[in-house]
Amino acid sequence: MTFVFVSGDLALDFAGTLKWRRSAPEELLATPADAARWAVAAGVLTSAPQLSTVDLEALVALREQVYRLVTATLERRSWPARDLRALNAAAAVTRPGVSLTTGGIRRVGGAAQVGAAVAVAAVELLGGPDLALVRECALPECTRLFVDRSRAGNRAWCGMEECGNRVKAAAYRARRGAGQGSAVQDSAVRRGAGQAAGGIAVSASRQAIRS
Repeated sequence: MTFVFVSGDLALDFAGTLKWRRSAPEELLATPADAARWAVAAGVLTSAPQLSTVDLEALVALREQVYRLVTATLERRSWPARDLRALNAAAAVTRPGVSLTTGGIRRVGGAAQVGAAVAVAAVELLGGPDLALVRECALPECTRLFVDRSRAGNRAWCGMEECGNRVKAAAYRARRGAGQGSAVQDSAVRRGAGQAAGGIAVSASRQAIRS
């Protein structure tokens, strides 16, 4: 399983680990090992922690709290009070320990520290200026959220490799289908015209014979 980081924000990338929420949900954090791998891939920790099923459940619960808080903002609804309390509690936990070693920067911690890193990112997003830039992917089936930092402010897709290319392929198929439909229609018109002309010619020939 490959994780993608296209949202421009740690908390939104974490929320995106449940894909296609409205149509065919795809869970990327199916096991504790998946959550541990995500923490390393996201740069939260430098080595995979040992997580339990309980740890996974807590992290998935935090993910859904973040998603509900952000979508409530996009839909101009009040933040769910329970989710806000849970987010603040997670953000108050000590974040991953950071140290400098001869091999580089080391970040260590467990499930609580992973959750704290995500929660702090969510707090800073929800309470900061980037909140106004949060969008949902324009592909109807996609529910991934991202921060639109494009110069024109018109970014539509969470990522071109998946959703953008899907839309382009669908548009191409639609144009091709429309072109083929027009060609078939033109051919039918030409056949009809030819048959009509042939009928006129036969009629004229019969009229000449009778005369």
